Amino acid sequence: FHFNRTDSSDPDFQSLVVLLDKDLAIRDGDDHAFYNQFNNTANIRHVMVCYDNSQPVACGAFKEYEKGVAEIKRMFVLEEYRGKGIGHKVLNEVEQWATELGYRACILETGKMQPEAIRLYQKAGYLVTKNYGQYENVENSVCMKKNLPVHPATPV
Repeated sequence: FHFNRTDSSDPDFQSLVVLLDKDLAIRDGDDHAFYNQFNNTANIRHVMVCYDNSQPVACGAFKEYEKGVAEIKRMFVLEEYRGKGIGHKVLNEVEQWATELGYRACILETGKMQPEAIRLYQKAGYLVTKNYGQYENVENSVCMKKNLPVHPATPV
């Protein structure tokens, strides 16, 4: 597997996001329209695409939530590639990139209908935190946070 740092205009990322949104529409049911409004991929400058040879099989992204805090977005692994640790590798790559850019923490929102995602994030060191921003009073949302190591080149 290899990884490519790109942005949201990348056609491989866009094709994976279409599949992600189909999956979420099924899982979220009636709540999908609410969540979908916060998943606009336009202008995401930090996108990671994972390839198996030349086939895009997974993706993840982040954007600045506030100074020093990156929000993880659009994590997805093709169904036939799940259970192989690829999601964890994508997450590591995304966190590494955020660390290099000086972010000190990552936050994310996932849904109670995505137990695999919750397990992945917990295994990666994320802790459930108070729901933030637009997810504050949303019952189905699970918000999580992880502090990142300080990158040597980053002023403290």
